[in-house]
Amino acid sequence: QPFSLRYPLIDGQGNFGSVDGDPPAAMRYTEARLSAITGELMADIEKQTVDMVASYDGSEEEPSVLPARIPNLLINGASGIAVGMTTNIPPHNLREVAGAVRHLVDNPEATAEDLLTFVTGPDFPTGGVIMGTSGIKAAYSTGHGRIIVRARHSLEQAPNGRERIIVYELPYAVNKAALVAKIADLVSERKLEGIADLRDESDRNGMRIVIELKREAKVFTVLNNLYKHTTLQSTFGVIMLAIVDGRPVVLSLKQALQLFIDHRRNVILRRTRFDLEKAQERAHILEGLKICLDHLDEVIKTIRAASDQDVAATELQSKFGLSERQSKAVLALTLGRLTRLERGKIDEEYEQVIKTIAYLESVLASDQKVRLLIKDEMDEVVKKYGDDRRTEITDLEATELSAEDLVPKEDVVVTLTHRGYVKRQPLRVFRAQKRGGVGLKGAKPTAGTDAPSGTREEDYALHLLTTHTHASMLFFTQSGRVFQLRVHEVPERERQAKGMPINNLIDIGSNERITAVFVRPETDSEAHYMLMVTKNGYIKKTAMAEYANVRRNGLIAINLQDGDELDWVTPTTGSDEVIIATELGKAIRFGETEVRAMGRDTQGVIGIKLGKGDAVAGMATVIEGGDLLVITQRGYGKRTPLSEYPMHHRAGQGVLSDRAADAGGDRDAPLAGRPGGRDRAGGRDRGRRRQRVTDLSWIGVWLLIVGAVAIVLEGAVAVMLTVRIARRAEFLNARLKSEQAQLTSAVDRLNQALAETQVLWQPYRRLLRWLGHPLTIALMQSFARRRAAAR
Repeated sequence: QPFSLRYPLIDGQGNFGSVDGDPPAAMRYTEARLSAITGELMADIEKQTVDMVASYDGSEEEPSVLPARIPNLLINGASGIAVGMTTNIPPHNLREVAGAVRHLVDNPEATAEDLLTFVTGPDFPTGGVIMGTSGIKAAYSTGHGRIIVRARHSLEQAPNGRERIIVYELPYAVNKAALVAKIADLVSERKLEGIADLRDESDRNGMRIVIELKREAKVFTVLNNLYKHTTLQSTFGVIMLAIVDGRPVVLSLKQALQLFIDHRRNVILRRTRFDLEKAQERAHILEGLKICLDHLDEVIKTIRAASDQDVAATELQSKFGLSERQSKAVLALTLGRLTRLERGKIDEEYEQVIKTIAYLESVLASDQKVRLLIKDEMDEVVKKYGDDRRTEITDLEATELSAEDLVPKEDVVVTLTHRGYVKRQPLRVFRAQKRGGVGLKGAKPTAGTDAPSGTREEDYALHLLTTHTHASMLFFTQSGRVFQLRVHEVPERERQAKGMPINNLIDIGSNERITAVFVRPETDSEAHYMLMVTKNGYIKKTAMAEYANVRRNGLIAINLQDGDELDWVTPTTGSDEVIIATELGKAIRFGETEVRAMGRDTQGVIGIKLGKGDAVAGMATVIEGGDLLVITQRGYGKRTPLSEYPMHHRAGQGVLSDRAADAGGDRDAPLAGRPGGRDRAGGRDRGRRRQRVTDLSWIGVWLLIVGAVAIVLEGAVAVMLTVRIARRAEFLNARLKSEQAQLTSAVDRLNQALAETQVLWQPYRRLLRWLGHPLTIALMQSFARRRAAAR
């Protein structure tokens, strides 16, 4: 049975049973023959390589052990029980075992650890996954071990959106039909939750067990329960017990391999002695034939004069000095072999036999040549029958699986909307676009009734995070509480789907809303502290370790005064620089070291003093060589080098960052970014896109011109932007040099054109002066604001 033996020894035709436990057909319906690899077990048996013993009735002889050019006990394994002893040797991969044999032949002092580099573990015919290597090491070192094998599966998504677990390989010796029945019983008894449908879709193309989950079920929880209650996870207890010289012995891997090598050495020596004896006999006969051919006429005369063969043989022995074997060979010689051509063939054969005798004698005299023969013969077997490993071995020990062990690590974008719907999508669904684009639809329209005057307000993206499925996220509410959620626990949805309500995943109150989200740093070297800023300008620094164990119902992150809200949180190293900007265009930059670390249940200190009617609009850490990206409520954006913001002390009023916001009632939403980086912009019309920061014009802090429009909206006015940046600072310098060269070239061409058209130059210069007048600029800004308001 191909599912029982790694290398089947019998090639059968007909029904020989199945992995479902079906019985084989009666012998009258089946046929069988030895498979090709079985011939390697009996190779050279006719050359007296093994001892022969009488059969049970004494009528025949049978080998006490097969010559075996392959270590069948290891590659096919063995299982049985007798006289109070049990053996359970797992099957292995022929190619790996052959490699270990070669290594041990060359290095007799090799350790079990050395051999593990060749034989990585059992290789079951049914495949599967071996969990961890501790059981393998124990089995190969002591002969006893416990190996945990799990079914191999994949995850699919059904057309109806449900998750499916597809099982296509089972642990060794597991009955598939019994497994499916067991799962069905557990579901009907309500011991296994989350399974909506179960089907066995196996056919001639392979095994396929489909386990369809309910919409709310978590894959890793269902799998853990299946591993615990069914044979999707089974244990193979290794007992490497074998009969050695008539005695039962528990063998380590090295001992088993060494016994095979010793057996092969013995077989090769006995085969060589047999071949040498045959070669010497043949040389003796050829020598006699050569003597007769040298005295052909006398030999023929002697044979013709003899009365019978016995007399002729005696005469030949006495006259030519032949032995009894030689004389009989001469008498058996036919007349056709007395030609001159046949004489040449006899001489050639004699020379070849003499070389063979010399080689065989050298093999018997040299252990090195014997070891070389062992390795060469193993190479021949591997070349004929070697194949790839079927069973995968993972370093993960078979403990209770965490979700990360079952979820592939994938870059994703997590979206949290204004109305509290969260979802994740693969990063690959987004593509970079130029500024001024419409973007992709990022969510399905979701209407609400919280807009003024009873109007319907559509949902829009509030937070977008670029991360991976093995990361953790921290969610902060306006009331100062923090919650933790693994990224893979966020349901994956289509690009236009609205997602799942966040309160289904974390226990936030009905009057709470998420105001800040970030991905928890994976190592302590990435961030040591957490910096928080409230709407009223308070700032607080707390060690990241304070939030190592966040309960499901959350923790207090900060104490707030009445009327204040926690709106911005970011991880820091403890020595970063911070910039805080307000809605009326003020910004302050100071060192994080001015804020001492505090416990969780504290209020913080003043970060920026706010004017009347002002509030904090944003906070970010300063990135060396980076820019401050400002997006206004009316859809305008500008990019300013952070170096233009001077350093101040904490609790100051800051400097003016955006006069347009201060003068025209527009509100800022500033964010810091790396040079040449990328951002994601999302509007309240649910359009989202990736946009390079360098596509926004570089505008000085004190320049009056408002930046380029960041995104085109389809009738909505509020824009929410989230920045994720991952490009080197050198890119900005290269881009600036390129733009400077282009600007210089354009100025040169303009001067040349003006020089050639002196008649048109004077009015054109007057026009430029008029356009650059402050009054003209103010009028243009006023016109732009009115037009935006009208739209």
